[in-house]
Amino acid sequence: MTTTTTITSLGQRAEGVAEIDGVRVFVPLALPGEVVEIEAEGDRGTLLSVLEPSPNRIAPFCPHFGQCGGCQTQHMDRPTYEAFKTALVQTPLRFANIDTEITQFIDAGGAGRRRATLHARKEGAGYMRLRSHQVHDIDHCPILVPALARAPEITRAIHEAIGEADVSFTATITGLDVGVRTEKARASAKRLEPLVGRFRLARLALNGELILQAQPPVAGMGKARVELPMGSFLQATDAAQNLLADYVAEALKGAKTVADLFCGVGPFALRLAEQAKVYAVDSDKAGILALDKARRHTSGLKQLTAQYRDLFREPLTRYELADYDAVVLDPPRAGAEAQVKELAASKVKTVAMIACDARTFARDAAILIAGGYTLADLRAVDQFVHSTHIEIASTFRR
Repeated sequence: MTTTTTITSLGQRAEGVAEIDGVRVFVPLALPGEVVEIEAEGDRGTLLSVLEPSPNRIAPFCPHFGQCGGCQTQHMDRPTYEAFKTALVQTPLRFANIDTEITQFIDAGGAGRRRATLHARKEGAGYMRLRSHQVHDIDHCPILVPALARAPEITRAIHEAIGEADVSFTATITGLDVGVRTEKARASAKRLEPLVGRFRLARLALNGELILQAQPPVAGMGKARVELPMGSFLQATDAAQNLLADYVAEALKGAKTVADLFCGVGPFALRLAEQAKVYAVDSDKAGILALDKARRHTSGLKQLTAQYRDLFREPLTRYELADYDAVVLDPPRAGAEAQVKELAASKVKTVAMIACDARTFARDAAILIAGGYTLADLRAVDQFVHSTHIEIASTFRR
């Protein structure tokens, strides 16, 4: 059904929201206050034209915007964009009955994203189209770091070698770390080997198995250099990693003993160990081994112990936590419910929590507050620029 309607608000996916015959219809690329012509089907609307544009609409900087689904917000001016991102954090907090304001909105885009996953399909190499499982072919992506400028070209070369695949890129100090995933049972690793030399890759893997490694992919973390395991977690931008590490170090300043829970490969633990005794824990065995190796090869650190432990099933208890002045938490999207329940019953004075999901953050924050903590600081860290994701940096104090 083609209809003319007015957009009244923005949804959590940056879609404009209109009400048509009592149904909320979500329209990508539309802004509040705009009169638009759309094709409506159920609660999904497709923007056909903007009849009365919002004064907050700006021209996107990427020619692929609107077709490529990689970005959702390039049409928003800065105040609208920041208000949208801020609401992503504050709305779940209000539902959790936490009345607080974001103290700072931080642009952590830096030089661009150092991580990306492109898709190789018959229609080309790029990101999925908006609301589609088809790929939009791109020649470049302006939100990536310059080191990933050839990512579309590499993705096309992988398609020529083995067919359809998903290709994950990480730009590291020593070169590109590339991981290929395909459902083809007989995908030939041999056909991919020449790409390492052709594109000067640091490492190339197929379905989690190493094909060739010219040199270990390395990331800097404070004084340390960490050799990244295949598939390890890394913040999307180098700027965000440094900003978050600075934030955690300042929040926990003065603490003599720190537990770094969900530590990954150690972006916080290795920085904190410059000023405190650190116990670092994660369920990623390869990440723990990489962190421990970096510790052994870095001078000037205080005692740093890295240990494998599943904090979802076996959180540090309130009795174990008695050994620490402060805790840093950086859980995955599922949050850290079991661990924060133990923290709420502990006597730990300061908790710095970094979160990538606002809903689970609100749930975990409510548990800490009910246990006697005050949410002393809350910041929105925008490393996933022009997307509908936001990172959260927070400090809780007794």
